[in-house]
Amino acid sequence: MKRFFIKKRLFIIACCYCCGLSVSIANAADANVRLQREESLKLEIYSSSPAKTLKQAIEESEALNRENKPALNLNLNKILKQYDQPENGGVLGLTLADKNKSGQFTLADLRIKALKNNLNIQVAKVDPDIAASDVRKEQAKFDQIFYIYAKYKEADYPKQSSDYVEFKSDNPIINTPEVKLSLLEQEKRILDIEAGIRVPLRTGGTVTLSTPIANKRTSRDNAQFDSKEYQSALRFSFSQPLLRNAGIDVNEASIRIANFEQQAATLNTRLQSIRIIAMVDKAYWQLYESWGALDVRRQQYEYAQQNLQMVKTRVAEGLTARVEISRAEIGVADRFEALIVAETNLKLANRQLQFLLNDIADDASLNAIFLPTTAPNLVKYDIDRKKLMQDALEGRIELLTQELSLAADLAKIDYLENQTLPLFSIDYQYGALSNTFDSLGKSYQSIADGDLNDWAVGFQFEMPFSNEASKAQLARAVQQRGQRLTTKTLQKLTIKKEIYDAVDQVDQNWQRILAARQQVLIAGINYEAELKQFNEGLRTMTEVLETLTRLGEAQIKEVKAIGDYQIALVDTAYATGTLLSYSKLDFTE
Repeated sequence: MKRFFIKKRLFIIACCYCCGLSVSIANAADANVRLQREESLKLEIYSSSPAKTLKQAIEESEALNRENKPALNLNLNKILKQYDQPENGGVLGLTLADKNKSGQFTLADLRIKALKNNLNIQVAKVDPDIAASDVRKEQAKFDQIFYIYAKYKEADYPKQSSDYVEFKSDNPIINTPEVKLSLLEQEKRILDIEAGIRVPLRTGGTVTLSTPIANKRTSRDNAQFDSKEYQSALRFSFSQPLLRNAGIDVNEASIRIANFEQQAATLNTRLQSIRIIAMVDKAYWQLYESWGALDVRRQQYEYAQQNLQMVKTRVAEGLTARVEISRAEIGVADRFEALIVAETNLKLANRQLQFLLNDIADDASLNAIFLPTTAPNLVKYDIDRKKLMQDALEGRIELLTQELSLAADLAKIDYLENQTLPLFSIDYQYGALSNTFDSLGKSYQSIADGDLNDWAVGFQFEMPFSNEASKAQLARAVQQRGQRLTTKTLQKLTIKKEIYDAVDQVDQNWQRILAARQQVLIAGINYEAELKQFNEGLRTMTEVLETLTRLGEAQIKEVKAIGDYQIALVDTAYATGTLLSYSKLDFTE
């Protein structure tokens, strides 16, 4: 009774989880379509209104504020160029050799280089090949098998005493005598050969066609009764299970599972490639930020030096107190420290990019410094979140891989359900036999006559008493699929969060760009005003340096906001399972 309830419960659980068979298999079939999909996200198709350039957004912001603010001469593209060294040389720690080995790279160039050189991608590219080998292995289990069996035996028997026997015969002379038989000394040479073809069937059965050949030679010192005999046959046998291991679906289950795993491995390789490209993109924009911060710190250092020279001139002319020289020197020292930190941050960002490209030399002095040349995409998108979310849920590689795993689980459950059945198979054998002749050719000629044959039919039944092993495997497979369904729900929830977070970051960082631009304009005006008042004796150098610091911090905020905006766009593309569109990439190289 307990076994009955266990069977019933397993059957109900299996039915509940197998109800999604058609949906999972359909989604698994879509994986091939996903493999052909271009890994590029074009944000224009998600924008509910025409994209706005940074200039247009600033003009609109100024119109709303109804303020006319003078523009500060600040060229952000300048951070993408090589900079001249300060007069005292070596402040940046970049020698002439460093500048000579620096190279300008676009983002597309670095992406291609990452696909070719990144070790994680190289490792992931092997997984589809391994999975393809597993598929070939499973498909090969239905290969036809040609076999040859040969055995030669030679024996020299001594004389041996045997049993007492009684003859029965129609001849009264030899009827009812009692005799004792003895095996005389003799030599026997026996050669058995069998060649055939064994064909595994997709239904689970096996068909075998073979021809056995036997050659037996018996001889004694007295050659009167020596013999040489040949016998041959044509045999056909067929074996087919009717319950366990019966049916095409059951026997092809391992092939389907291997195909699902191959597609999942290919998708995971694409996912790894997309992940690395996204990391390269983010590292590129972090390097962009580092160059921008270095440029701002360099300008701050130059301005502080200019102020120091101006103060020294004014002190020499008697227009300013000597204490202002100390204040100006403190400003130069502070900016020199900030310049050193900015230079180190640039090296760290450059090295992170080199790490992703597998391009770190053993000698640190030989490492090239990347000079990014791809300009930031300063365009505002009003993203349709609903459409973006729908496309992400349909195209996210993790979900497609999960669907393939669910389809493989269903195939496995079907197979394990079959394994809980008893083993019941039917066997049939037929052989066309030859008579005994002294030549091989005559033996095969007699087979065609069909006078001699043998055949047999039988069945085999096998059933464990408890069958707990098969039931436990089935229960485990059902529970594993239930766990995977829960994981899929969690993945969908995670993807929704990532999409909303990424879009919010895009909106936030765009507002940061606008706010930082306003801060730069205002800080520039304040610095110029404070410098003029210092020349008029109304301000101290400390107050001038404070406004200069605020100008530098505002510039760094703007550079960081621009870099963070590009990174947020990358995160948005990655959250949808694609790449930000710069170029068509080939993941199969």
